[in-house]
Amino acid sequence: MAAMTPTAREAAPEAERRPAPPAAAVRTRRRPRLWRGAVLGLGGAYFLVPLIASFVFTVHTPGQGVSFEAYTALLAADGFTESLLLSLGLAAATILLALLLAVPALVAVRIGSPRLRPVIEVMCMLPLVVPPIALVTGITTVLRWGPEHLSRTPLYQTFLAVQNEDFPVVLVLAYTVMALPFVYRSLDAGLRAVDVPTLVEAARNCGASRPYVMFRVILPNLRASLAGAAFLTLALVLGEFTIASLLGFRPFAVWIVSISGAHARMSVAVSLLSLVITWLLLLLLSRAGTAQTGTTGTPRTSRKES
Repeated sequence: MAAMTPTAREAAPEAERRPAPPAAAVRTRRRPRLWRGAVLGLGGAYFLVPLIASFVFTVHTPGQGVSFEAYTALLAADGFTESLLLSLGLAAATILLALLLAVPALVAVRIGSPRLRPVIEVMCMLPLVVPPIALVTGITTVLRWGPEHLSRTPLYQTFLAVQNEDFPVVLVLAYTVMALPFVYRSLDAGLRAVDVPTLVEAARNCGASRPYVMFRVILPNLRASLAGAAFLTLALVLGEFTIASLLGFRPFAVWIVSISGAHARMSVAVSLLSLVITWLLLLLLSRAGTAQTGTTGTPRTSRKES
């Protein structure tokens, strides 16, 4: 009878029978959290302290107090709106052209010719090897050679049109070449995470056309990769200075440098404003990449406990 009666230790739950963890183990668990906070704090200070110092420089004048004149004068500054709109237009055109070139090529290689992937990778990575100064030198040589030798052909007007100061198409072409490595890496990572051949085969077996497969099957699964490629391209175009300056155009980055000598406070204020605008645009692209197009419900099966 005594053998069949469970003792109090045996009847206790398993969680109550476990010994309490020693104080040393608790301390070792808390240390990583403290180190994470310290590293994040140092990283935040590394980025925020210069920005705060720049903001104080723009609003505080010794002997005069606080004034936001550097920011209010931006809207009336000569060339501010035009240069900003030009950079945004160049960024939009570059993103569109880079995606139009990279997405069909990478999808076709992924589906039909996987052996050509190293060739496409080398071609897309070449702009990282070529310095921007060498690239702009080659572009300048071509732009000078074309009008001299093609003046009696219809291509003469083409060379003039791509150099239009209102919207220089030559900058879009140059920025597209520079953005190809980042676009390729982002899209390649997305295609590796998706079984594209299986999706295409399933959609084709259901009677879907090729455009339907591309726009309704493949691209929705690459939403995050497309947003990442646009994210990197936008940051590249808004901050690029060398090519635009040497070709004689005046987008936003070149305009900031041009006024830095005469209006120091205004140039710093414009730099801070450009950072805010870039962050907002990148945040919108990031939200667009992570937003869900819709919720799909899955039937739930209930299990009855016996």
